[in-house]
Amino acid sequence: MNINYEQIEQAVRLILEAVGEDPNREGLRDTPKRVAKMYGEIFSGMGKDPKEYFDTIFSEDHEELVLVKDIPFYSMCEHHLVPFFGKAHIAYIPRGGKVVGLSKLARSIEAVASRPQLQERITKTIANAIVEKLEPYGVMVVIEAEHMCMTMRGVKKPGSKTVTSAVRGIFEKDAAARAEVLSLIKE
Repeated sequence: MNINYEQIEQAVRLILEAVGEDPNREGLRDTPKRVAKMYGEIFSGMGKDPKEYFDTIFSEDHEELVLVKDIPFYSMCEHHLVPFFGKAHIAYIPRGGKVVGLSKLARSIEAVASRPQLQERITKTIANAIVEKLEPYGVMVVIEAEHMCMTMRGVKKPGSKTVTSAVRGIFEKDAAARAEVLSLIKE
């Protein structure tokens, strides 16, 4: 990752001036530096491939549902550069004993969310990465998030949630399997 902090600082100074503020005012003097540092953290997923988290695979005689739910995440809407945040739920049914460490599912969400992003893209990117690396019987990724671009601007509807899902393999064809995952997510 190659973040140009100096360029971000210059851009923040220009924004402050453009909205009629004095970037040299005491309270704002260090703001460009703080924002640049924050962007370094927020966009730390740039250049990361979520599939790398699925390189270490364990063999376990388990071919039934694995669900990690309520994984908190934060991202930045690529349309407005304001945050959206929520919970991700990842389910898969291992094939041939190929399982991955549970923390790796959370890390993959973090990597994909830590860049200018769309919720829809996070959802499908994670599902596709799991399919490609683990070759499971099925994968289901559900993400629920609140978008500040809908809360603090535009329609101004705080509390509204956007839900996206990506369904692969058995979950596409088997309504009962899909319903089981959705039921467990709601518990």
